[in-house]
Amino acid sequence: MRRSREKQEGTRKMTKQDLTECAKIFLKEQEKLLGEQAVSTVQEAEEFLEDCFAQIFDDISEVRAYFEEEGIDVDGLDDGELSEELEVFKLPDGRFFVVEG
Repeated sequence: MRRSREKQEGTRKMTKQDLTECAKIFLKEQEKLLGEQAVSTVQEAEEFLEDCFAQIFDDISEVRAYFEEEGIDVDGLDDGELSEELEVFKLPDGRFFVVEG
C-alpha cells in the first residue's frame, strides 16, 4: 500500500544507495545546474542533495508529474527536453533525480 501511494505522488523515498548513486552523478554534472563546481567529494554531494531535498523518480513521466504538481509548466517540453532541464539528472539505470532550488 505504501509503495502505491508513493507512486501515486510521483516520488519515493531515496535510499542511502540511491543517494550515493545520485551524488556520484551530481559530482560529475553539477556545473550544469550550478555553473561552477560547488562540491568536490561524493560525501559533499550527498550532503548538498539532502539539503536541496533531491527527489528520485523511476522514469521521465514521474518527473513530468512532479513538475506539474509543483505548478511548473512543462507542457511545451517533450520528454527529451524535460530530461535536459538544469535540475534534472539521469542515472545510468534510466531513473532520474531532480535537485530542488
